[in-house]
Amino acid sequence: MLSRQASSRSSAVLARTLSKSYNNAKPTTRVSYFSSDTVGQTKIWKVYLSGEIHSDWREVIQQGVDRLTLPVSLSAPNTSHEDSDDCGAIILGMEEERNNWDRIGAKMNAIRTKTLIQDADVVVVRFGDKYKQWNAAFDAGYAHAIGKPIITLHPPAISHMLKEVNASASTVCEDPEQVVDTLAYIIRGDLPTTPRDGDKFVPIADRLGKGNPNP
Repeated sequence: MLSRQASSRSSAVLARTLSKSYNNAKPTTRVSYFSSDTVGQTKIWKVYLSGEIHSDWREVIQQGVDRLTLPVSLSAPNTSHEDSDDCGAIILGMEEERNNWDRIGAKMNAIRTKTLIQDADVVVVRFGDKYKQWNAAFDAGYAHAIGKPIITLHPPAISHMLKEVNASASTVCEDPEQVVDTLAYIIRGDLPTTPRDGDKFVPIADRLGKGNPNP
């Protein structure tokens, strides 16, 4: 009985699916190793959303996750700038010096940040083009140091300034929708119906030739 179940499961995981290449060129065979009963799809993926707090990028990712019904649990730091600045002083009492005020607040916020990054399966780090998010860079460095996969998210205009951070990332995205598409792919193997380059997209085998001439 066990061997039959294992065989059935293996057959499902190794099921072959045929799809046409995106640019309607000759049909391309794509082999899918994703199945509804694989661990990657049944587990709840914990994704920590670090960085910029002045736009709705977190809400956009949440909406995308909900729309695709991805098994993802999102978490984030305290996104209230005022609360994160004053939490230590409100709870522990005011400090006379600004650096002491900042220190007790930062150390209190770090309890949440470090705990959730350590618990995350994937860490998304967002950099905006208006503010210098030193804390986001620190989160990326911490996540990298403890071996967490990182997805960076930022406008192309600041890519040069973030080249060292991006070098440690597994994926570099330009908008929240790309983050959602990345999660859909790593969890389910789903790809967007329309490639980023639109009709200009050409599969690698057609564009550059087969990597292995004798598959």
